[in-house]
Amino acid sequence: MKHPFSLLIRNDRQRQGSFSIALPLLFFLLLTARLPMRAQTDTIVLNKAVVTGSRMATDQRHQPMTVSVVTREQLTADFRSSVLPTLCEQVPGLFVTSRGLLGYGVSTGAAGTMKVRGVGGMAQMLVLVDGLPQYAGLYGHPIPDTYQTQMAEQVEVLRGPAGLIYGSNAMGGVMNIITRKPSTDGVDGQAQLSWGSYGTLKSEFSTRFKAGRLSGVGGVNYGRTDGHRSNSEFEESSAFLKLGYALSDHWNLDAMGNLNWFAASNPGPVSAPLVDNDSRILRGIAGVGLTNHYDRTDGALRGYMSWGHHHINDGHTAAAAPQTKLYLHNDLQAGVSVYQSYRFFEGNAVTLGADWQHFGGHAWNRVIATGLETDLADRTEDDLAGYLDIRQDAADWLTLDAGARVDHHTQAGTEFVPQGGLIFHLPAQAELHATVGKGFRNPTLRELYMYPPQNADLKPERLWNYELAYRQRFLHNRLKIGANLFYLQADNLITTTMINGRPRNVNTGEAQNWGFEIETGYRFSPRLEVNANYSFLHMKNPVEAAPEHKAFVEARYRNNRWGWGTSLQYVAGLHTVAAADRTEDFLLWNLTASYQLTEPLQLFVRGENLLAQRYEINAGFPLPRATVMGGFRVNF
Repeated sequence: MKHPFSLLIRNDRQRQGSFSIALPLLFFLLLTARLPMRAQTDTIVLNKAVVTGSRMATDQRHQPMTVSVVTREQLTADFRSSVLPTLCEQVPGLFVTSRGLLGYGVSTGAAGTMKVRGVGGMAQMLVLVDGLPQYAGLYGHPIPDTYQTQMAEQVEVLRGPAGLIYGSNAMGGVMNIITRKPSTDGVDGQAQLSWGSYGTLKSEFSTRFKAGRLSGVGGVNYGRTDGHRSNSEFEESSAFLKLGYALSDHWNLDAMGNLNWFAASNPGPVSAPLVDNDSRILRGIAGVGLTNHYDRTDGALRGYMSWGHHHINDGHTAAAAPQTKLYLHNDLQAGVSVYQSYRFFEGNAVTLGADWQHFGGHAWNRVIATGLETDLADRTEDDLAGYLDIRQDAADWLTLDAGARVDHHTQAGTEFVPQGGLIFHLPAQAELHATVGKGFRNPTLRELYMYPPQNADLKPERLWNYELAYRQRFLHNRLKIGANLFYLQADNLITTTMINGRPRNVNTGEAQNWGFEIETGYRFSPRLEVNANYSFLHMKNPVEAAPEHKAFVEARYRNNRWGWGTSLQYVAGLHTVAAADRTEDFLLWNLTASYQLTEPLQLFVRGENLLAQRYEINAGFPLPRATVMGGFRVNF
């Protein structure tokens, strides 16, 4: 498949070199301009407004579920192009697999698997962009290489099932990327370029504008690496655009689109290296929305679509013959979401909503020598649902929440999804939350219709989650603590087993997980702050990419020109193969330093795994030892 941005970038070395030269020249022109630098202020937010879990902006004190909010300041502090590494550090209970310095890939050897409390993987963790689901229509899983920092204002991670509001795939949790939006008239922007270990280059440019009722944000991104192993190259390009128009003081219209292309090579496990295991992936996202906001009611009507074209060579070992055919597919996932919330009286909120989704695609093999094509699947399914959520303050110290969803899938049938919670508002800025909720996941088209294990009679996976959480702030909001205890039980999980000598997908799996999560942070002064979190997970049936222990601590210091950030992440009891007794334990030390050279120009350097730990997350795929990236950022 040809590179969709072939006018700007080519895969051959000559064009890569010219592109690498052109970017610094462009950034140099930005550096020489007389650009004002924004003043930085120390702001301590007591209660962040979140939308994940209820669709409408809600004070965290009135959310029954546990939601972690990772701000843009946190996402950009370490100059990363992807949101996932930062989320893996900042959110207790969440673990994301990785494969190298840049890129996650798809298919065999891919990383970017997200699990919360041991639940996730194929299609049990739902990723949203502005509240709208985004996943591959045939396989049902997120595409981690499309989640770029440049488009995110903040990311909200709901830990635990969110089937009431979001339906299927939100069985383990939800990651909601809230895209950026300017608040004042004018134009601003940011450009960033960095180089580092293994020939890695990262670059991005983004800008925002607002002129009266019209606003917009857009950006482009390019990155590449040679990889830390032979045949582990990765290259990506992306573009993002969002436009908004205020029709009135109460009604707004917006539209957004994101296009991402990446090429990934999989080196295979070290015990059996692969040659020519290459994928070329094109992914797109589009959406349009009409929102309203009044004193007593707000809501939205949104339409959305995500699509992709995958072109994959499964490769071969050095001793085996090359592949004779390629795998290709086109997939689509589209839908409409509508909801309206109304506050009938003080302390009351009622939300009524409906969702419709259409998803599927066409997969086929193509013989390399002749071009002959053979279909693997050409199917679509639909899902239609309605839900009601009621939140009511029963007293100054107590909020009640209850709701239900009725969800109908054209193959799997109808699923009833209840949820309930109590929020106790305690003295001294403390809250106690008790929730019980159901999550579920309808089988994907891959599990139903593709490859020998397929089974068209599969039923939904189901999960119940019980949770008790406590949060409090002290010392004029400079110290925060949070802790929660959870127990979850899942059944009807889809597994592959041998029946009459043949593999078959069946609903026989189960899970019983329990654990606790702790997070805290203290801001000593406007210049110095410390954050830490820890999660413990016990699984009756261990799964891959779900560590028993995960701990993270960071300290950040900044003055007029210098900025320092250092962190330690400890992971223990990580199964790289679920059925094996062997687990991975490792300690990662990262360090970031930055210097404000001029008003618009900031220099930075970042080192990762500075203890040079040898470790694996995917079995047979060792991660790089100490790596270094350095570069500059320009704000205008």
